[in-house]
Amino acid sequence: MMNTMTTETLVAIAVPLEAELVDRIRAIDPSVTVLYEPELLPPERFPADHSGDPDFKRTPGQEERYWAMLNQAQVLYGLPNESPAGLARIARENPRLQWVHAMAAGAGGAVKASGLDPETLSKFRVTTSAGVHALPLAEFAALGILNGFKRSAELARDQAARVWPELRTPTRLVNGSTLVVAGLGEIGLETARIARALGMKVSGTKRTVEPIEGIEKVSDNDGLAALLSTADAVVNTLPGTPYTEKLFSRDVFAAMKPGTVFVNVGRGTVVDEDALVEALDNGKVSYACLDVFAVEPLPQDSPLWSHPNVLVSPHTSALSAAENRLIAERFCSNLRTFLDGGDLPHLVDPVHFY
Repeated sequence: MMNTMTTETLVAIAVPLEAELVDRIRAIDPSVTVLYEPELLPPERFPADHSGDPDFKRTPGQEERYWAMLNQAQVLYGLPNESPAGLARIARENPRLQWVHAMAAGAGGAVKASGLDPETLSKFRVTTSAGVHALPLAEFAALGILNGFKRSAELARDQAARVWPELRTPTRLVNGSTLVVAGLGEIGLETARIARALGMKVSGTKRTVEPIEGIEKVSDNDGLAALLSTADAVVNTLPGTPYTEKLFSRDVFAAMKPGTVFVNVGRGTVVDEDALVEALDNGKVSYACLDVFAVEPLPQDSPLWSHPNVLVSPHTSALSAAENRLIAERFCSNLRTFLDGGDLPHLVDPVHFY
């Protein structure tokens, strides 16, 4: 679907954003009018707090103004109220809507949760901020690998107990070890780049199997278990879809070498967490660095909280002080493409929600 508008394009800012970044969007083209009323948007509690302060409440009049603003626009920056329900409402109420740019890299889950039918979803496009988060996620994955190889959890326990072990335990060399990346997309390839800089050999999975420079073996997800049989570490970057649900099953964990380091920066639903706990307990997984979980916030009764060889991160590894700027720059590039009638990148598949 090409943008056939020849006059004014209305862009509404639906989520918190700094005024100077809004000005960058305005500067893309004279035909662009940006609808931005910061008093209708919740204040950020930290950089890139796209949902804003949960205690923020609009008055009835402000709520009416917020939705009136969004319903004028052909393009939205952010999901309304940063929620699937907001996306569902704007899809029903705004017949002009052509494109929504989501803040998340994995916005397919929110689109699916909106409950919109395929016919409604076909009337507009949703793009994600995929790629913006690749570097911070890859750095976090490298942290997880190094933590596992260098026994950081054991060191922290000894330090807390003020124990100086009589017998020194060697650590493992990352250099020369083998990493498997489940999901060789932008995040996976950035993870592979950093891993290779550390001297690791990297293989991985991709939906379309094809040679990739610097990657030793490429398989689809059906071949994941075979790749893991020789891996020293594995990083999951896969999104949550019906096709990746509990991909890391008991059988897949059983295929790993004893002592494998496991890192998850993709989606929690890709992992059978009961199977992961079993793998941690039986030594197949020596250490797990987890930024995402099947249920978030992680339930208080989850054994992952207290497992001695698990690092729990509250789904924050992608955050950086530069995130708002990077997403706005991505949106500006996409907006130029939209105005020129080009193909928008990083579209959410309305069938597979990928």
